[in-house]
Amino acid sequence: MLILSRKLNDEIRINGDIVIKIVALSDNQVKIGIDAPSDIKILRGEVYEKVRDYAIEASQKSKEKVPVDLTKLKVNKIKK
Repeated sequence: MLILSRKLNDEIRINGDIVIKIVALSDNQVKIGIDAPSDIKILRGEVYEKVRDYAIEASQKSKEKVPVDLTKLKVNKIKK
């Protein structure tokens, strides 16, 4: 882990296209702004954990489902 000290309005650049900027400082809080390409997902840690947990749960539930008999869904073509 890289640990940096930053001051108000200082920036950190990652990979040339991601910028993290210190936008506000208060008693025990730091507010940051993140500028990144739109294809990069940025989530708070607790949100990421929830998304991951839901994905794992959904994956496990899909494995538990009984397979569907696809022969019942077969469509007969009409010959002309």
